[in-house]
Formats: sequence, structure tokens, C-alpha cells
Amino acid sequence: MTDTLRLYSYWRSSAAYRVRIGLNLKGLAYELVPVHLLRDGGEQRKPEYLRTNPQGLVPVLMHGQRPLRQSLSILEYLDEVWPEPALMPASARERQRVRALAQLVACDIHPLNNLRVLQYFDRTWGVPQPERDEWVKHWIREGFAAFEALVADNPATGAFCQGDSPTLADCCLIPQMYNARRFGLDLSPYPTLLRIEQACLALPAFDLARPENQPDCPP
Repeated sequence: MTDTLRLYSYWRSSAAYRVRIGLNLKGLAYELVPVHLLRDGGEQRKPEYLRTNPQGLVPVLMHGQRPLRQSLSILEYLDEVWPEPALMPASARERQRVRALAQLVACDIHPLNNLRVLQYFDRTWGVPQPERDEWVKHWIREGFAAFEALVADNPATGAFCQGDSPTLADCCLIPQMYNARRFGLDLSPYPTLLRIEQACLALPAFDLARPENQPDCPP
């Protein structure tokens, strides 16, 4: 398929970060369209963007005229349309493990420290910043403790979350590691996650996707 790819992204969005990694791993060229989540009350809330994604979230990947939404769904779509290099392993059992690790981040950690949740705490309940930060760190700690237990000393774990090639699970883990550092979380209790992160960030596909390497990253 030769339709152009256009990614609506925000430099610090971990969901968009996942998709940038996947696109880079596939070697796919794409146009990046910045959507500033804070400017003027959030560009994702403007009517023109809501026509693209009624949820008012990033990312959206346009494949030609077709809008693709939800980061995990987008990554699996990329894997089906451009199978090599694969983001999912060959066997059903291995694919289930990768999906479970990816969803541990995308479904159980990330939604609890998403920007809109923290803004609701601030604007609706007046929760002070230190308490909001502790909320974020608590849920990352809970999730990372489980993730570490699932990958440490597991024979399915290799250089990456599953074997010796990056998968959907790594695409989710690395942005969440970035978020953890952003909120000052001590990562020393998670040595396997740190080792996997080091292996991932040594690859150009992950390095190019880093928030600080995005054109909309502030100086």
C-alpha cells in the first residue's frame, strides 16, 4: 500500500511515542502533525481535531484518508499491513504474552496518569501538585513491580521483553519508563526493565522516537 502516513502527535504523549517507535521499527516514512495538548486549552479539544478523533486524544494515524485511532490498535494494524519486521511473535502463546505486557502499561498504568486525569484532579477537585505527583508514582510503581516480576528470570525474556527482537511490549514499556523518570520515580527496583530499556534505546528506531527528538519539543 502506498498511501501516505500522517501522524497526529504530541512530543510528550506516551501513546504517540509508542506509535512513533512502531513506525520507525517498520522503516515507514510519515509526516508528523503536532497537536499541542496544553496550548489554548488544548488543540485536541478544537472542533477541527474532534472531527478526526471524537475522543480528543492523540495519536491518530492517517493512512491516506483513513483515520486510525488507539495506539495499540494502530501498532497491530502496522504489523498486519507491513509484516516485516514483526512487532508480534509467531506463536499464539507468545503473542498473548506480548499483548498482556503491552496492556499492563497501556490499560493499567498509563490511563491513571494521563494528562486529562491529572487536569481533572487539578481543575475539578483542586488536588495539590505533590499529591498528584504521588498518585502518578504510586500507580507506576504498582505496574512496574508486576512487569518486573513477569519478565525477570522468564525464559521468554531475551534482550527485549519477548526474545531478542523488539515487540509491541517494548513499544509500550519505553514511553512509560520516560514518564517514570519525568515524575522522579526511583527505577532501581526494576533492573530487568532498565536492562531492556538500555537495549531498546540503543536502536535508532527508539532513539529517534524520544520526546526530546521531536520537532514540537520545546527548546
